Amino acid sequence: MFQNLFRNIPTVTKNLLIINVIFFIATFLFQSRGIDLKEMLGMHYPSSPYFEPYQIVTHFFMHANIMHIFFNMFALVIIGSQLERVWGEKRYLIFYLITALGAAFLYGAVQAFEIYNLTGELFPTIDIFNVEIVGNSIQYRIEPNLPGYDAVSRIYLGTSLGASGAIYGLLTAFAMLFPNTEFMLLFPPIPIKAKWMAIGLGAIALYSGFQNNPGDSVAHFAHLGGMLFGFILVKIWQKKTDSFY
Repeated sequence: MFQNLFRNIPTVTKNLLIINVIFFIATFLFQSRGIDLKEMLGMHYPSSPYFEPYQIVTHFFMHANIMHIFFNMFALVIIGSQLERVWGEKRYLIFYLITALGAAFLYGAVQAFEIYNLTGELFPTIDIFNVEIVGNSIQYRIEPNLPGYDAVSRIYLGTSLGASGAIYGLLTAFAMLFPNTEFMLLFPPIPIKAKWMAIGLGAIALYSGFQNNPGDSVAHFAHLGGMLFGFILVKIWQKKTDSFY
């Protein structure tokens, strides 16, 4: 049964699924050898000492845990497969990559706004905070007196990872193209139309993002970024009926 299901997944969706699973397995294999791929391949703030340019791409193939990758890949197969069949391989892949990068862009812009409010600079070096990094933690050389230094620590040491931004983009596109198609929720097990699911999840992400709960590790603005760029891209394609891309 699973073999037939896997065979019926379109090419690009199947390859994205395989790549994500490979990255996930590699994360645990390397972790057992003392190598933290989440830190290496997850996205860091551009002026963080842990930032590397390749993280702009690698971060959306990384996942935090089994539930994180399960729900993202489940949505990828269910929603992405249908969109790939409608759009074709090339347009679908372009959409996936643009929404994933758009999610990272909006999330980074929100972080930059937060940093700017604290320091007056968009990309200050870590030295401006009179701190030094020891291992994976910030140690203050003097008693911290910068308002919001906890936020600084979270942004400069934190990582963002996962395909959720692209997945939210796919959901947005699906809701725009097939608004009345019903999904069956897992919790609770009730049917819901695609348009209401997209609006509901978008509203939750927006509310949670502005709540800015310190204990919340979910990158809500990345979800919103994927939805925003997905919405814009679908609108552009709907207007350009004479061009496939």
